[in-house]
Amino acid sequence: MKQTMLLKLAPTTEQHQALLETMHAFNEAANSVASVAWAEKTANKFALQKLVYGELRTTYKLPAQLAIRCISKASEAYKRDKSIQPHFRPEGAMVYDPRVMSFKSLATVSLLTLSGRVLVPFLFGTYQQARMGAMQGQADLLYRKGVFYLAVTLEVSTPELQESSDTLGVDLGIVNLATDSEGETFSGEAVEKTRKRHHALRQRLQKRGTKSAKRHLKKLSGKQARFRKNSNHVISKRIVQKAKATGQGIAIEELRHIRTRTEARLKRSQRSKHSSWAFAQLRSFLSYKAALAGVPLSVVDPAYTSRTCSQCGHCEKANRKSQALFQCIQCDFRCHADWNAAVNISRGIGHGAYCSRTRLAASPRHSCGGS
Repeated sequence: MKQTMLLKLAPTTEQHQALLETMHAFNEAANSVASVAWAEKTANKFALQKLVYGELRTTYKLPAQLAIRCISKASEAYKRDKSIQPHFRPEGAMVYDPRVMSFKSLATVSLLTLSGRVLVPFLFGTYQQARMGAMQGQADLLYRKGVFYLAVTLEVSTPELQESSDTLGVDLGIVNLATDSEGETFSGEAVEKTRKRHHALRQRLQKRGTKSAKRHLKKLSGKQARFRKNSNHVISKRIVQKAKATGQGIAIEELRHIRTRTEARLKRSQRSKHSSWAFAQLRSFLSYKAALAGVPLSVVDPAYTSRTCSQCGHCEKANRKSQALFQCIQCDFRCHADWNAAVNISRGIGHGAYCSRTRLAASPRHSCGGS
């Protein structure tokens, strides 16, 4: 499977300027190619090359291979959505392939610029060093807050999927970010406390509206993104490790339209809390970590999983007493609502269930201690 690894570059002042000038020219040229693609209504790389290659070489001074990569970038962007003309930021990612990029040593990479090749050192740790041999193909040159990074592609071998006779269901929630079918909750109070603090600070800064407040808001945005990413890494790692250790597969709910499905049921005060979390990122982390660990991962339609009793199978809206409490009106089974949904997800219950009429088969292997 393919993964991406970031290498932080440490160029000299002259190298930094050369890379930045090349990036600006590359993206300005990509905008020019995109305008031609829009006018000609074509995303064909070869057709575009005949129309724009000469201008890219003379007007924008791009080296031959960077001109080709520029055409590819504009073509692929237009192909994704032909209803609009693509536009690229001056400091948008620039694509390097093996013809214009090569690693000269364990800590140096050669990159082509408008003024020729530059040998740029990069920083690395044990994580990067262990994966240097897996690097192949092209890389993206990124520029973030005055720092250059190289996003390199890794080809990582994945083990065969382990055989599993059982499944660990995972329910994504609002109060608890994730709950598994064995009753363990992931994140919760610590995450919620940090989230509330960030939200309150953002409100105060937005109300103030000064230049200093806006700078602080920008910093806060990056801090929140890093917090979410780290939390999702921790949660996904713990879930996969647990499934691996117990020989289980993982079942997770389908995340498409999760906000549309759930926000309609929330109070206004809860919506910002719910919409602030990166559910798709958590799903992505679970997918690739499970693949690397050889743990099977399946997706279950979440319809009715929160309303269906995990003990008797009775499905009805009235079973869900509150956000936290599930109590079956037929068998009087009571437990935490997130746990009940996770058990149903572990059994694949959801798709095809018909609320208020269907009794779904359920094994008694899970117990919540309810009455």
